Amino acid sequence: MKIKASQIRKGTVIIYNDELYSVTDFTHLTPGKGQAAIQVKMKNVQSGSNAENKFRPDENVEKADMDTRKMEFLFRDDMHFYFMDLETFEQIPLDGDLLGDDAYYLLPNTQVDVSFHENTPIGIELPLTVELKVTSTEPNMKTATVTSSYKPAELETGLKTQIPPFIEEGELIRIDTRDGHYIERVK
Repeated sequence: MKIKASQIRKGTVIIYNDELYSVTDFTHLTPGKGQAAIQVKMKNVQSGSNAENKFRPDENVEKADMDTRKMEFLFRDDMHFYFMDLETFEQIPLDGDLLGDDAYYLLPNTQVDVSFHENTPIGIELPLTVELKVTSTEPNMKTATVTSSYKPAELETGLKTQIPPFIEEGELIRIDTRDGHYIERVK
């Protein structure tokens, strides 16, 4: 399917030089003189290599035909993460390299949307938030004054983030999967 370059958004998968690329960032450039352009940063879905390109806003770009299926994360081994299709109950392994940092938000039974291109899985879309347990952090200092300072913490999936000083080890917190930031303590 052809789209105008001005319709490219983060997460769009396009076919560029006969290969699949996922758009990681884009910027609309409007110089004082000359034509406007769309600066696109993208990642090759198969090789993981990064690329950049400029498109004219009215230039046609080939958008990859994608199929999305609701799946549930089951477990992981040394190299793969296993997901189950919620309609067919078919299980598929996804390579850890394909998931990248998204792996830090996966606990068993987490439901995600898995994107496919021609029956080949190419990525996942996480829920906006996940609940994870704090496994290690510095103890709260009772004499510390109340400020907006945060302290480092490691969560059960290995994700490192910053949390408020009143959160302690063993507590469940809600995390934003878009940037890994603390949202709130889960009661």
